[in-house]
Amino acid sequence: MKTIDIYIIKKFLGTFFFTLLLLVFIVIVFDISEKIDDFLKNDAPLSAIIFDYYVNFIPYFINLFSYLLTFIAVIFFTSRMASRSEIIAILSSGISFWRMLVPFLVSALILGFISFLLANFIIPYTNQTMFEFEKKYFRDPQKYSDMNVHKQISPGNFIYMENFNFRNNTGWKFSLEEFEGTTLKFKLKGEKISFDTITGMWTIETYYTRKINGLDELITKGIRMDTLLPIKPGDFVEDVEEIKVLGYLKLREMIGKKLLRGDPDVIHYQVKQYERIAHPFATIILTLIGVAVSSRKVSGGIGYHLGLGLALTFLYILFMQISAVFGIFGNLPPLLAVWLPNISFAVVAAFLLWKTPR
Repeated sequence: MKTIDIYIIKKFLGTFFFTLLLLVFIVIVFDISEKIDDFLKNDAPLSAIIFDYYVNFIPYFINLFSYLLTFIAVIFFTSRMASRSEIIAILSSGISFWRMLVPFLVSALILGFISFLLANFIIPYTNQTMFEFEKKYFRDPQKYSDMNVHKQISPGNFIYMENFNFRNNTGWKFSLEEFEGTTLKFKLKGEKISFDTITGMWTIETYYTRKINGLDELITKGIRMDTLLPIKPGDFVEDVEEIKVLGYLKLREMIGKKLLRGDPDVIHYQVKQYERIAHPFATIILTLIGVAVSSRKVSGGIGYHLGLGLALTFLYILFMQISAVFGIFGNLPPLLAVWLPNISFAVVAAFLLWKTPR
């Protein structure tokens, strides 16, 4: 590695982490001013505020803004190099433009790898501690009951409950329906259903079953039935935070269970899984775009480069969000929905690099 490589890497990473520290400090100050009344009202201890909340908040914040901060860092120091004619001097010394990109790519790979580790192996665990603190000191407590629970527990098998209480794991007006295609083959109804956390079995009270075979039906009734169902009380809660506290391996395991059950909301989990792999690559793509945009010496200087670069970055992030929504609620396959922004802007990066004067 040449001296110029070390120089660019140090400038890149130094600018990134300096900008990050400054932004983290500003955000924490504003967050404290917003939540100080909640902390005081709920008697949150200082040690818990610092170590349970803000220490665990920082990794989430870093990963959330890593793409934007990476781009700002590239634009800022590359524009300064261009304005000082350092890039012209590098190219005049016989180093090609593509060779000059190597230290930028090395830095982007380092930041992308850090983002990958944070998203998949660190943030899920820091989020868990942070969410527990939030629920204890300034957020609504956990939901204790749910109304009109509909769930597909396996392909062709659906359950319904009019009401379910999470405190005692008991539901009312329960029904289980089994379909073959669009034809109902079996139905079980019960006035009350409860879950035994020790045995893992469900108890259905005052029930009747209906087995359908063509024109023939067999109906049975009973007072009590113990049975196994491929579902637990926690599966009834649609908790948006659940994904945020699952590490990569646990998320894959959860997706596997949902696929076996034929759960329609598995698409949401798949999109989030693919995002944890695809988003770190945005760091590399935005770095290439940043170098292509800011390596020219123009009269507008850093301001021109920063304005153009931020416009492209926000367009990129907006594309990510819209594409993810189409993946979850539209007809776009989850894998394509997540990677489409990267593929599209990789083409943009290649075009801008090709058009960059050498």
